[in-house]
Amino acid sequence: MSKLLLKNGIVVDPAQGLESRLDVLVENEKISALQAGLRAEDAEVWDLQGKYVTPGLIDMHVHLREPGQEEKETIKTGSKAAAAGGFTSIACMANTDPVADDVSIIKHIKEVAARNGLVHVLPIGACTLGLQGEHLTQIGEMQRFGAVAFSDDGQTIGNALVLRRVLEYAGMFGATVIAHCEDRTLVNGGSMNEGLLSTRLGLPGIPRAAETAMVARDIEMARNFGRIHLAHISARESLELIRQAKQQKAPVTCETAPHYLLLTEEAVGEYNTNAKMNPPLRTEADRQALLAALQDGTIDIIATDHAPHTLDNKRVEFNLAAFGIVGLETALPLLYTHLVKTRKIPLTRLIELMSVNPAKIFALDKGTLRPGSCADITVIDPELTKPVDKTKFYSKGRNTPFDGWPLCGWPDMTIVGGQVRYTQKAGVLVKKP
Repeated sequence: MSKLLLKNGIVVDPAQGLESRLDVLVENEKISALQAGLRAEDAEVWDLQGKYVTPGLIDMHVHLREPGQEEKETIKTGSKAAAAGGFTSIACMANTDPVADDVSIIKHIKEVAARNGLVHVLPIGACTLGLQGEHLTQIGEMQRFGAVAFSDDGQTIGNALVLRRVLEYAGMFGATVIAHCEDRTLVNGGSMNEGLLSTRLGLPGIPRAAETAMVARDIEMARNFGRIHLAHISARESLELIRQAKQQKAPVTCETAPHYLLLTEEAVGEYNTNAKMNPPLRTEADRQALLAALQDGTIDIIATDHAPHTLDNKRVEFNLAAFGIVGLETALPLLYTHLVKTRKIPLTRLIELMSVNPAKIFALDKGTLRPGSCADITVIDPELTKPVDKTKFYSKGRNTPFDGWPLCGWPDMTIVGGQVRYTQKAGVLVKKP
């Protein structure tokens, strides 16, 4: 097996409390050694002077669209985008066509990922058949064949009794349930945050209570029936509920996405459909509350909610446009530029949010560079500055509101299981069949 020796990088590994200039030796798909002044015969040597070497980034909320919507994205194109964005592992949501609600679809995703994936592709199984919120799936069997978590993301399990059974059933296997917190009766055809701006634009609004009401319910369900992870939190009232629940030791974790940290409803502008997402972009007060929640530990994870769409899905009237944006290729430089470089959070905290905590919450054997661990590594170049160019995305999706933004802190290398999958100079390196 090939050896890699990464020299002179600044190792940032919060799982070990490390932020120090060290060399990293990779052998047989594992981290073999981590110390200064390493030498190794027959190793491929990379001089990473001035660059950060971190545990591979993990995105636990991605829509790869395959099977069924390959015109939007495939496992191959999505995993290329992930590698280019510095992600070594991505978890794909179950709202495919057909829905990933039985063992056959989980096995299919795993098999396609083994052939075409450039990173670790981790299937998330549905909680209920067809995402209908009525009949439970075979959670135990799907977990046995590779499902890493369970979610009806895109739909809310509105029936509390069904959610109770999901939590209790998943708890038998130590599986994490990811909740999409949205009261559909309150959404009622809305397409952006409800407020003065939606009124001025003449667009139907989505009230913040559509999220917070379900967050409150799901926290109470977790207190009584089992652990729950709350997806894509956007509203400041939701954060306060989660903060209180954590203080009271409720088994609740949560995530937000880069767009909620960096944008507000103002991005809708003159009906920009690339700023249409679900939950919707909120106000500046919500954005500031999210930043504070990153700093105080209320938010556990940043996930992209990567949601690719075709041009036709977005190039229509705002009310008719699909919800969602792509995020795999922009998340790291966006967050490095606007959070780390501006000293809102240190790089160690960002790596906790994007690697250490996802590994911990979802029981993945990842999220560290400790010797003996899987050699999933992200190398970040803090000095590399360039604009976002959606025409150069590896993803099939071009639906981003960040096109043209000048950013720094781009991925320099992505190493998956000891194999170099991406370099800034060469681009994505497709593995041989």
